[in-house]
Amino acid sequence: STRNCPCKMSQHPPKSPLASPVSEGTNSRVEALDNLSMDSFWLEVENIKQSTEAEQEECSLADVKTQEEGEAEAEWLQDAGLSELLGDHGSDNDNLVLLSTLTQTQAAAVQRRLDTYSRSRRRKNKHPVRDVRDIFAVASSEETTAEKEESNPDPLWQNLQTTNAQRKTQDYSCTVRNPGKEEVFNMDIAYSEQAAVLLKGSFLSESRKLKDGNALTKFKILKGRLGVTRIGDLSAQDMKKIPTLALIELTALCDILGFELKRNKAAKLKTTEKRLFGVSLNTLLENDQKLFPNTKVPLLLQALLSCLEKRGLETEGILRVSGSQTRIKSLEQKLERDFYTGLFRWDEVHHNDVSGLLKRFIRELPAPLLTAEYLPAFAAVQNIPELKQRLQALNLLILILPEPNRNTLKALLEFLSKVVARENNNKMNLWNVSTVMAPNLFMHKGLPNKIPEGKEKQLAEGAADVVRMMIHYQDLLWTVSSFLVAQVRKLNESNSKRYQFCDKRIKNLLRKIHADKDKVEKNQAEPSKTVKVHASLLLKDSLEVHLNNATRVADVLRRFQKNLCQNGWNIVNAVNLLKCNNSIECTNLLLYEVGGNIGERCLDPDTYLLDLYRINPHAEWIIKQNPSYPRIF
Repeated sequence: STRNCPCKMSQHPPKSPLASPVSEGTNSRVEALDNLSMDSFWLEVENIKQSTEAEQEECSLADVKTQEEGEAEAEWLQDAGLSELLGDHGSDNDNLVLLSTLTQTQAAAVQRRLDTYSRSRRRKNKHPVRDVRDIFAVASSEETTAEKEESNPDPLWQNLQTTNAQRKTQDYSCTVRNPGKEEVFNMDIAYSEQAAVLLKGSFLSESRKLKDGNALTKFKILKGRLGVTRIGDLSAQDMKKIPTLALIELTALCDILGFELKRNKAAKLKTTEKRLFGVSLNTLLENDQKLFPNTKVPLLLQALLSCLEKRGLETEGILRVSGSQTRIKSLEQKLERDFYTGLFRWDEVHHNDVSGLLKRFIRELPAPLLTAEYLPAFAAVQNIPELKQRLQALNLLILILPEPNRNTLKALLEFLSKVVARENNNKMNLWNVSTVMAPNLFMHKGLPNKIPEGKEKQLAEGAADVVRMMIHYQDLLWTVSSFLVAQVRKLNESNSKRYQFCDKRIKNLLRKIHADKDKVEKNQAEPSKTVKVHASLLLKDSLEVHLNNATRVADVLRRFQKNLCQNGWNIVNAVNLLKCNNSIECTNLLLYEVGGNIGERCLDPDTYLLDLYRINPHAEWIIKQNPSYPRIF
């Protein structure tokens, strides 16, 4: 019989090999994971069951709900910022600008969803939508007639295959595995484009076996001349464009790899009279920001993590050893009453009870921390055979998350990394921590779908493996790929021109998009340039910098530091600016690119400024204080 929370997951599955693996890649990884104990996972499942039995709430690993044909595609197009394509009227400028930035694989992904949506509408005898060929005009009328005679017309896909064959001479070596050595992680080229080339060349290799945290491959982000962009380096207005682009790219990547991108419908949140537990992240942050305006992570979570960092990191079995459920429930009530008054005494709470409160806080969120919409997609990452492509998918999923969820998840993962770093004392290695936290992230009372018979063990190990990747590779995953930043620049450039397109103009525009991209751009830029760097909050004068091909951001910051300390410039608000050794650390200062085709971007110290000037000549460069350091003025 089926038991309540968490459905069949509450029963320990047999320790036999999986009867029906999702894929060969998954099976090979699961065989390696068989040697790793899942006892912590099942123990945590039982603890969750016991903590919720009194409330009669049902939990399960999230699964996707079945939708009618065309419904999922319509939702996808809306989330991808292309809702205007669903109608029979002309698209607005924003839709056309977005389409003009897409790669071939991304455009093919959009076309497939439009095809499916169009077929479903015709079957239902509804008003016909615009034919996709009116949007993606890639063939002449004669070619269109010929394509109708073929069994599987997909001109963009055919064009993609031809182009990929021509591109095989390009340098994609960074995407090919190099066993036993640190591998390069390429973020300059769209992940879906990389996968298409590798698939065409049969470069996709078998999945590597994962044994423990130390065996996980080391990846190094390939730094282009424009540097690396981390989440938080872009302005809020530019970051708002990233989720849409990441969704399109993730869909294109899944199409190339042959995996379905599973998404749930957005969950309707229930209201609660509580102030802390069971309250949405948005509501928590709204309340917290009344006290501290710049709060990005709920104050309660910050307090829980801080308490554990101070007193629990060295405790053996921290997170795994459960505190008293009675005490945890009592502490929850006290926190609801006293947290915002400052009367709650953290030093009187046992650290195992605090870890129980932490996990309860995550589980009690009205929607999963990984969101109801994308929790199935996070769980499905385990089905991708190649580790590098699993990380590419995770990187895109994290970029899609709403900002409150992404910030909260990062705070949690940073804490979990600290737990793993003290493994010698607390006996909690990476796998132990992952198996304990996976049920709390992937099982939610608001998603009560059943788990297929016999797949409990497979889904449990896969969920723990995804958590392990998020903990171990979080620095890589919290990076904005260079190809996405380039697409944001194109969106900003096109939006600033505010072209008024018509349908005929659409065809001409999109017919030229990929032909233009395939041409090698001849750079006739100047070999050097003199620019001004501003630091208005620190100095009244600007700094003139002569740029050549070797000038980096770090060089400019060092020169600024030298001039500031030696040349006696007119310093504004200079209290505590100079340290006791009469110098300023370069790490305390940052250089920002502002305006032009970007809102604002904090520059990587290894960014080559002449290359940056060439792609954004109208930007201003401004030196600011690092916000993570104490203010110096």
